[in-house]
Amino acid sequence: MPAISVIVPVYNVEAYVEKCLRSVLGQTFQDFEIVAVDDGSPDKSGEICQRLAREDGRIRVVRQENQGLGGARNTGIREAKGQWLLFPDSDDWLEPEALERAYNAAQKHDADMAVFAFQTVNEGGQVLGTFRESLPFDTPLVPEDQRDMLFAAPCAWNKLYRAELFQKTGVLYPPRVWYEDVRTTPKLMAACRRVVFIDYVGYNYLQRAGSIMSSINLDRNVEIVEAFEDLLGYFRAQGLFPRYQEELCYLTLFHVYLTASVRVARLDTKSPLLGRFRAYTEKAFPGFRQSAYLRRLTKKQRLLLALVEKRLYGLVRLLFQIKG
Repeated sequence: MPAISVIVPVYNVEAYVEKCLRSVLGQTFQDFEIVAVDDGSPDKSGEICQRLAREDGRIRVVRQENQGLGGARNTGIREAKGQWLLFPDSDDWLEPEALERAYNAAQKHDADMAVFAFQTVNEGGQVLGTFRESLPFDTPLVPEDQRDMLFAAPCAWNKLYRAELFQKTGVLYPPRVWYEDVRTTPKLMAACRRVVFIDYVGYNYLQRAGSIMSSINLDRNVEIVEAFEDLLGYFRAQGLFPRYQEELCYLTLFHVYLTASVRVARLDTKSPLLGRFRAYTEKAFPGFRQSAYLRRLTKKQRLLLALVEKRLYGLVRLLFQIKG
C-alpha cells in the first residue's frame, strides 16, 4: 500500500500531461502511486499516460467515459490505495519536494490536511505570481479555533488530504460543474481535526487560454450561486452553520458578490447575473455589509466592491481596460 495516491484527471492535455506526470515521478518522496484517470479524452493524452505507465509501474491508468473534472477525481478516490491523496491538474506540475514536505508536515502534526504555497506560470514559463496563505506556518491549526482557514484558496491541487477524510464525510467532487472546489474544500477543512500550512512553493499552476476558468462563457457564471447553495446547505445539514456563519458570510460576499460580479461586469455590464449575485448575497446574509472580515480586502478589492455596490459596472470594466 503506497503512502500517497496522486490522482491526476486527464482530458485533452496531450501537450502538458507528460510534464505533469514526470514532475510526480521525480519527487524526492517516492512512496506513492499515480492514478491517471483518462476522462474519455479524445486526443492522445490517454496514449501518453499508457506509455508512461509501461515505463513506471507506479502509474495506473483508469479510462472512463467523460464525467468532468469532479467525476474524474471521484473515480481516482475510489481507485486509490494510498493513505493520503493529492489532486494535481494534468496541465500543471509539482516542485520536487512537494510530496515530501507535505507528507512530513502532516505526519509531524498529526494533521488531516497539509497545504503548500503555489505560483502561477504562463505558457512561456514566466512566473506571474506567488500565493501563500496568511496563516501560521508549520503549526497544527484546529478549524474551530482558526475559523478563517475557510478563506484559504479552495483549489484542490495544493493540498494533501488524509484519505479517511473523504470516507468519514462522504464528501465528493460534484461532476460536470464549475466551482467544484468551492463546493468541496471548505467542507473538508471544517471536518479536519487539524490542518497544517507549509511555507513552501510546491505547485506550478499554468494559466492557459483553454483552461476552464479562462473560458468566456458568461451564462455559466451563475453556477457560483449554485455552488454556494450547495456549500451553505451542507453546513446547515451538518449543524455547523451557526459556528461558521461569519466566515460563510464573508466567503459568499467575496466569491459571489465581489469576484463573480467583477468577472461578469468585465464581459457584460448589463448582464442580469449582476442583479442575481446581489440579490442572492443579500438574501443569504442580510447583514453582509457589516462583516468584520471586510478588513481583509485589499485596497483594490475595496475599490471594486464600492463600484459594485453603486452598480458602476462600466467603471469596473474600464479599470481593467486601463490596467491592460
